[in-house]
This record gives sequence, C-alpha cells and structure tokens, in this order.
Amino acid sequence: MSSHGYASAVEKGIVFSHGVLSLCALLYLEMAEAQGIFTCTDAKGKRLTSDRPIAECADREQRELNKSGTVRRNMTPTLTAVERAQLEAASKEEAEERNREIEERKRSRSLLVRYPNRASHDKERELALQQVNRVGDEAKNRVAELMRQAKALELETDFYKTSKTKASSLLVKKIEQNQEDLKIQQAFVNGQDDEKKRVNQRFDEELSRLIGMWTMQAGGKSAAQKK
Repeated sequence: MSSHGYASAVEKGIVFSHGVLSLCALLYLEMAEAQGIFTCTDAKGKRLTSDRPIAECADREQRELNKSGTVRRNMTPTLTAVERAQLEAASKEEAEERNREIEERKRSRSLLVRYPNRASHDKERELALQQVNRVGDEAKNRVAELMRQAKALELETDFYKTSKTKASSLLVKKIEQNQEDLKIQQAFVNGQDDEKKRVNQRFDEELSRLIGMWTMQAGGKSAAQKK
C-alpha cells in the first residue's frame, strides 16, 4: 500500500471513530435525559438531588426534572402499609358515602313520582291506616271467638268436676291450645296501636322530605313559566 493510500485509510478510520463516538455521546445524553433528576426537601429542610428516587423523601413529594430543569412529573409520597390501609379505608368510606347519596337521590325521585302532591300522600296514609285497622278488627274478632271457645271448654270442664269424672286428655289439650291462641291474639291486638304509630311516623318523615321537594318543583315550574 502506498503512503498516500495508507494516510487516506487512517483518515477514514479517524472519521469513522469520530462518528461512532459522536453517536455514543448522543445516546448517552438521551439516556441521561430520559433518566431525569430527582429533587426534594427532606424532613430537616435540606434540599436533596439525585439521579434516582430519593429514599430520604419517601414520606413526602418529590419532583423529577428534565436536564433542562423543567418539571417532568411530581411523585407522591411512598406510603407505608399502615398508611395504605388508612387510605384504602378512607376511599372505601367515601365510596360508601357516594353510594348512600346516590340511593338517597333515587329514593327522593321515587317518592316524588309516587306522591306528586300532598293529597296523594294523605290518601296513601289513610289507606295504610285502614289496613292496620282491618287487621286489628280481625284480630279482635278472633279474640272474641277464642273467648267463646274458652267459655264452652270451661262449662265442659265443670261437667267433669260435678260428675267426679276425670277430664279427657283431649279436653285438656284443647284448653291449653285455646289459652295459647288467646294469648297470641291479645298480644297482636295490643300491638296494633304501636303499628299505627309506626305507620304515621313513616308518613310524617316522608311528608317532611316531600314538602321541600314539592316546593322546589313548584319554584322550578314557576321560573320556567316566567321565561
């Protein structure tokens, strides 16, 4: 190879090497840029900087910066197991509260559809109380019937006493069953007053909510008519 050819080859090699080095440098810069810089202020007020997330700031927010100094992202604190559990519990409670609010709104809309005005609600209350009264009357009739049966059984028992004959086991069983049925029915009759109170309480609570909704609805209609 001539000296001129050798020099040319060396020059080409130098150029090639320079190109490779430039490419490697570019890739390194891109990798460095992709990695970013992490910065934060620790619990002692000291500002820290690193090429990776900073352990001393795990309990506080960190910022990842580009090489140009612009903010790439804000990193939230790393939570402990206890903190995660607390966060999950708080999130669950918030979700449950949202669901309760949704159900409450659904119930309010349902009430408004069912009772568009005071008259419809009053009528429903009256029908509910009438139903309670009917059930109570039936129970009272049943009590009266059981008392008549008890009187007849008592007379039959007296017959055995006067004849000095032992009452049959069937009669004894009838008396016991009558007394048990009578006790149940009397307790049911006595509970009808409480049932009426429960019905009125439910309708009073509904009415309290409905009055506000009726007022808002009427105000909305009035505003729409003015337009």
